[in-house]
Amino acid sequence: MEGGNSPSLQLQQLPLATAAVSVQPHTDSFSYKENLIGALLAIFGHLVSSIALNLQKYSHIRLAGSKDPRAYFKTKTWWSGLFLLVLGELGVFSSYAFAPLSLIVPLSAVSVVASAIIGIIFIKEKWKPKEFLRRYVLSFVGCGLAVVGTYLLVTFGPNSHEKMTAENITRHLVSWPFLLYMLVEIIVFCLLLYFYKERNANYIVIILLLVALLGSMTVVTVKAVAGMILVSIQGTLQLDSPIFYIMLVCMIATAIYQATFLAQASQLYDSAQISSIGYILSTTAAISAGATFYLDFMGEDVLHICMFALGCLTAFLGVFLITRNRKKPVPFEPYISMDAMPGMQNMHDKGIAVQPDLKASFSYGALENNDSMPEIYTPATLPIVQEQHGSKGASAPPYRVLEHSKKE
Repeated sequence: MEGGNSPSLQLQQLPLATAAVSVQPHTDSFSYKENLIGALLAIFGHLVSSIALNLQKYSHIRLAGSKDPRAYFKTKTWWSGLFLLVLGELGVFSSYAFAPLSLIVPLSAVSVVASAIIGIIFIKEKWKPKEFLRRYVLSFVGCGLAVVGTYLLVTFGPNSHEKMTAENITRHLVSWPFLLYMLVEIIVFCLLLYFYKERNANYIVIILLLVALLGSMTVVTVKAVAGMILVSIQGTLQLDSPIFYIMLVCMIATAIYQATFLAQASQLYDSAQISSIGYILSTTAAISAGATFYLDFMGEDVLHICMFALGCLTAFLGVFLITRNRKKPVPFEPYISMDAMPGMQNMHDKGIAVQPDLKASFSYGALENNDSMPEIYTPATLPIVQEQHGSKGASAPPYRVLEHSKKE
């Protein structure tokens, strides 16, 4: 009896074992380790990139406010920032090979938080404690919300993992959800581009929507390229597949056009608005692309999806509060060009213009009080050469007057 019952017991347990294997990718502890590795790499990359950009900015400002004749690329500070920037971008790039796309993209809020903290630490003005807290209370609240949102994103992020082989990427590329998503995105992109180019609708939402749509394709291709490189390193070569080079070309092209639209937006609007609105739109578009292409939320329960959405909203609010408190830049007002005044002759001294060209100097001739700026940021003053005419005791004016005859 026992021997006859054992085969039936084994046959009854087969479906249960098969079902357990299908759920294993979402419950395996190793997949959570991959999520943690990818999240830590993304956080490290965004943090280092933020430090690098502020370091390069500090190098430019210090050179512009001093008498150092060296170019910016000849300073150790600028090269240190460039090295850290490359290191940070490599960290972010490699994070896409471990964690799902929808988890990595919202973690770019770390760079906004890091920039806010660096700006507060390296501030040069002196404030009383009450004034300091009153001025930066929104930044502190925003940083706290961004940290809470990041914690929720890492904890309740999607936990779907698959090997980024050429076969899997090709299968995702021709799937009907992604083809439908691409059709809608192309239509929306063409409409926005028409209003932006033909109707001169230079609204910040339109420009950043163009950036977000391009950015969603950029992160999809970045994950494909990074994942195929990781699989190749692990032993299964994927770099000889045509889909790898298709994704690589799409990644480079979309990144270039994305940077072009961002440069146009930076010329029209404040960087704080671009940071907050761009982060919200780009993150939303990237999560949508990851959900349709890689099926990031397939098999996730409702609780995890709702908590992940709450983490995104919390991070959005934190970034908005941080950028909301940034000081609006004062528009630069250069000196009045003598050419713009009708009937006024140009003032030249042996072929060299008396008033210098506005290239590197950021405050010469500006109608702005720079007394409160630190010494390293104050612009270098131009020496005034006084020519002596007639007697040695007579003082000459600090400028040279060109006399013109009546014939002229």
